[in-house]
Amino acid sequence: MTSRHDEVMLSRDRQRRARVLDMLELRVKQFRAREDAWPFRMPHEPLDLDVAIQAALPGDESTGTLDALPTRTVLRLEWTAGAVWHLFVITLPSGLHLYCDADDHETRVLASARRGNAGEADGFFLERLAESHGHLFGIEMAGPPPDRVKSSIGDRDFLADVFVDLFEGTESERRLKAAVTDAEQGDFRAVVVDWLEAVLTAPPMTRRQPRVRHEDPSL
Repeated sequence: MTSRHDEVMLSRDRQRRARVLDMLELRVKQFRAREDAWPFRMPHEPLDLDVAIQAALPGDESTGTLDALPTRTVLRLEWTAGAVWHLFVITLPSGLHLYCDADDHETRVLASARRGNAGEADGFFLERLAESHGHLFGIEMAGPPPDRVKSSIGDRDFLADVFVDLFEGTESERRLKAAVTDAEQGDFRAVVVDWLEAVLTAPPMTRRQPRVRHEDPSL
């Protein structure tokens, strides 16, 4: 049974969350589209989510609010040394999806997408992220390959393509190739597929993930 105190606390938390979402609704109106970024709109530079929360909830009110904002996880990369990179979505009351990332140092809003099929938008974001090594969204994707990968997307072929694009020409490609024989190094996608099989946690595949290159009206 929920006590009166618990009800008051839940109501307070809902009000704080609503105030932050209202603030984000205002900030996202300043995002701009780019021809090479369909269907996403981006801020001039990644928006510091902690700063946005503090602007909406000054003082101690902001404590713990960030944990209540994510609607779903798109991708989570973990390393045995303890580092974590988390890509997640906040859904605004208007229906817009905000794509955010968090690491050990900061949490940022990277882009927004209009209301629609969330699964398609998540896949499109990963494609854009991978093909640009994060640069399109103002971040740098670098370092060794993660030891654990968690994704909300079940299409393994799609995820393999994402990580091939993400890793090519980076330290991750060099490390993955160093772990296999010379003969295997010639097919980097096969190397990535084997690596993913060992580290990936994802739902069972139910359908093929749509590709942004097939849907982008500018192509």
